[in-house]
Amino acid sequence: MSIEWDIPEELLQQAAEAIVQADALLIGAGAGMGVDSGLPDFRGNKGFWNAYPPFQKRGLSFIDMANPKWFYNEPEVAWGFYGHRLHLYRDTVPHEGFSVLRRFAKDMTHGAFVYTSNVDGQFQKAGFDDEQIVECHGSIHHMQCALPCASHIWDGHSEVVEVDEETFEASPPMPACRHCGYMARPNILMFGDGMWIAKRTTEQERRYKKWLASLTGHVVVIECGAGTAIPSVRWACEGVTKRAGGTLIRINPREAYGPAGILSFECGALRALSAIEERVQELRA
Repeated sequence: MSIEWDIPEELLQQAAEAIVQADALLIGAGAGMGVDSGLPDFRGNKGFWNAYPPFQKRGLSFIDMANPKWFYNEPEVAWGFYGHRLHLYRDTVPHEGFSVLRRFAKDMTHGAFVYTSNVDGQFQKAGFDDEQIVECHGSIHHMQCALPCASHIWDGHSEVVEVDEETFEASPPMPACRHCGYMARPNILMFGDGMWIAKRTTEQERRYKKWLASLTGHVVVIECGAGTAIPSVRWACEGVTKRAGGTLIRINPREAYGPAGILSFECGALRALSAIEERVQELRA
């Protein structure tokens, strides 16, 4: 039985003051950000197998499945896994914590930028400007050729994948490259992936670096649900905090620790963000 963590009043006050005083907000997000929306975070084999039981029978982990080889060897398995996730993310409604972050940013001189390892498109769905987001591992809502035949990336919102809910295998026809007709795949960086077309993410990173270079004043970084297993988001958030001399607010129920000066919230994103917003409203009243 888990015991709910009581957020210290001093911690709430420090976080709220940093947000009220900030001129810019960097939002970092990992898989834990989507848990309050009902999305799985695939933490450990047990969490993955709870979401995808057939893969337990085959002894396949999330790392095993997040590999481009399946699109060549067993495309029905590859698109069963990614097709199910595609429809899951399309159907999911972002939790209120996303709106809290938007409200934090609206009064800041330089607004906000999002740096996320999530491929689910939830920030766009929650109303964040697509031009102010870095998806460092790509997006499941964009497609590319599995070969690839060229460097084309296209919007995949019209793609439909029929998935058997018992076997998690896809039925043909499956998405095909719009240029050569070969198998298509999501424009996601997978494990051992030499075929990922990075140009969309590279352009996002170019805009992000330009935004960072333009910043003046105080920067507050709010990181939600980013773990240490794949620390891309944590490194990005810590790097900006160090360079800009800002405040890092790390929200993570299991791995909230970090460098000196960090404000660590050992709970889920929605709970922490809601509590911080209450204190921010008190300060601004």
